[in-house]
Amino acid sequence: MALGAQIPDEGFVLLLSDRPAERRALARAIGLVAACRAAGSGDGLPPGRPRLAVLDLDTSALAAADAALDRAVPRLVLARGPGGPAAPSPTARILPPNAPRETVLAGIIAMLESVALAERTRARALAARGGAATALVAELFDSAALGARIDPAEIERGTEIVVEAVAEAGIRDWLHTVWRHDAGVYQHTLSVAGFAAAFGAVLGLGGADHRRFARAALLHDIGKSRIPAEILNKPGRLTPEEWRLMQRHPAIGADLLEEQGGTEPEVIAAVRHHHERLDGAGYPDGLAGAAIADLTRLVAICDVYSALTERRAYRAPIAPLAALAQMAGERGHLDPALLAAFRPVALAHAG
Repeated sequence: MALGAQIPDEGFVLLLSDRPAERRALARAIGLVAACRAAGSGDGLPPGRPRLAVLDLDTSALAAADAALDRAVPRLVLARGPGGPAAPSPTARILPPNAPRETVLAGIIAMLESVALAERTRARALAARGGAATALVAELFDSAALGARIDPAEIERGTEIVVEAVAEAGIRDWLHTVWRHDAGVYQHTLSVAGFAAAFGAVLGLGGADHRRFARAALLHDIGKSRIPAEILNKPGRLTPEEWRLMQRHPAIGADLLEEQGGTEPEVIAAVRHHHERLDGAGYPDGLAGAAIADLTRLVAICDVYSALTERRAYRAPIAPLAALAQMAGERGHLDPALLAAFRPVALAHAG
């Protein structure tokens, strides 16, 4: 690529340099090929996530700068001082501190093009996973609606798709992918499962517990398969009769799973009780306090947060942190300690 033609849609290059004159000159040169944000070693990081970081630092400052950056951000390192680069990231490329500016720019262009290729590859893979997950959930709901057996292998495959996709792409990209499909209740199901996958990682759940959490989230609304579509998709307020029918979906889903066998009791309980409240005012059984299991409490948080932040026919979505504040302000509904632990997920969603 010729100098002077900026690489499109590649975010910005972060330049950290403790040489003011060289920093200004190098920032101008980088600006010919990509947006650049420059800072001194003691200035702190500018806002935003860079596509690439150029670290022109003495080895005494390099380790701190390297640690402050997201580990996934590639580094181009020009390290000066004794001992060479101090344990650079595995993604780092090392150049001599006196490398010609043309060599530095060529390295930046090559690394940005590599990043762009990797992002396109990840985006295609994520889109394929989102499409597969949507089709799978649609099949699960269709089977449940017709009274056919839900294949446990398909439930497990859907769980793995969501957990792996969120681990690799993050919750924001997963939600963006899910909401590209106009699939009604399936979108909510996959959103809740995505939040469960992200929350499970934040909580440090082990593999089996993490998958059980995501599986419960994936199945939490399976009872809606037997609620008429005109009620599920109604843009206005439900009538009292319609609301009574809607309130049956947790018990319908739990009974369905229990009848067919093969689902863990904890997951069935989460499906049945995800609309219970700690103060006993929930449904369908009016459980309160300690009678509501931990897995159910976790699924409930993901369900409520997802519902508030989704776009609906009758209202605009609520911003992530505003939704979290609204949930915290409603006393007696959700577990406050677990809700506080959910905050990093909301921050990641907010970006």
